[in-house]
Amino acid sequence: MNPSLPPAISPRPSACPGLWRIVAARDGGICRIKLPGGVLLADQADAVAAAAERFAGGVIEATNRANLQIRGIGAQHRELIEHLLAAGLGPREAAGDDVRNVMLSPLAGLDPLMLVDTQPLAAQILQMLESTPRLHQLSAKFAVQLDGGEGLAMLEHPHDLWLSAVELDGERWLAFGLAGCPSRALGAVPVQAGLALTRAVLERFLDLASPEQSRMRQLLETCPAEHFIAGLALEIRRDAAVLGWQRSATRTGWLGRLTQRQGLALGIAPPLGRLTPAMLRGVARIARQAGDGQLRLSPWQSAVLTNIDPAQIDAAQAELNALGLLCDAAQPLARLTACTGSSGCAKAQADTKSDALTLASGLPAGALASVHLSGCSRSCAAAHVAPATLLARAPGRYDLYLRDARLPGFGALRASDLTLKEAGAMLDLPTEHLDD
Repeated sequence: MNPSLPPAISPRPSACPGLWRIVAARDGGICRIKLPGGVLLADQADAVAAAAERFAGGVIEATNRANLQIRGIGAQHRELIEHLLAAGLGPREAAGDDVRNVMLSPLAGLDPLMLVDTQPLAAQILQMLESTPRLHQLSAKFAVQLDGGEGLAMLEHPHDLWLSAVELDGERWLAFGLAGCPSRALGAVPVQAGLALTRAVLERFLDLASPEQSRMRQLLETCPAEHFIAGLALEIRRDAAVLGWQRSATRTGWLGRLTQRQGLALGIAPPLGRLTPAMLRGVARIARQAGDGQLRLSPWQSAVLTNIDPAQIDAAQAELNALGLLCDAAQPLARLTACTGSSGCAKAQADTKSDALTLASGLPAGALASVHLSGCSRSCAAAHVAPATLLARAPGRYDLYLRDARLPGFGALRASDLTLKEAGAMLDLPTEHLDD
């Protein structure tokens, strides 16, 4: 082990886990591994599996920001961190780790509908974030989204800054917005100005934000977006074509066979976002044998294996199913998410992971809209409000909410104090009755 390795605690105060900051939970420490563009190489996947076995309880989670985390970590914090650093899974300086929050489509550079390959710009932004000391002042939650116009795109997770590819007058531009999701734009810049725009926005945020304003949405409560943009030292296009543009909501599925510009990809999901070391090793092996050796994590707590050999895709899917991975959106568990629950979190009112498995076992395939089980009102495992939310009020008892854009929080309360059987009966409806 490197004797000069600092303590396993980031100097930044934050409740968010990171590679360098292992946060305590009921089931042990949590270490979050932020993956550049969501990409995890097969050898790195093996390293994560080994770390979960050697230094933790063997629980690996895919997050809704296309990262991984290891749960149940014991006392060997330094050894765990050094093991992950040796696999190239983070920067050697702790301050540069927290701010590496740049989200892409898992098919960036490969999606048939993309207008721009966002990977080169993402690499530039990540390098800037890691190597610029002033930007290390940003919150560990401050996040940037790069949307290349892909069909496989998360359009519901809010980000502090988003950039989205758009074609105007036969040329490619990057529309952008603040504190939200790719939708209507505040302005646009040429694609080649994407890095300069990102730097200017981040620096202006730090210039204007008070210590209590750690996120863009908080700053915009006191600083109008127009004023914020006016202070950017860049030429920004803000004509009717830009301000009237709106991101298409068309989205392809993220499980099963996915079409690339050339060849095929395969979308898979661990049940309720959780992997065992054996599952992760198995996925890595299949990525090497049938694909290009990459696992691209997604914001749906899933992953995409890219450049799969068409001749091997049936066998690969069968092996993944045998490992316990989900490859079909019609499977009930593919439509369920759940927070850690009372087995790992002291604030949770119910064992949501176990309850989700029980709920799924009684539901017919294809009848369930997207549902999130939350152990408390914080809803930590959901980056946006789900179409249906089951909020725990006691072990095995839930309130059912349906998303309503006119209402804050989870939406409209549909029923209270439901058992899992009662909740299942209410959710056993055609998808259009619950989905948005």
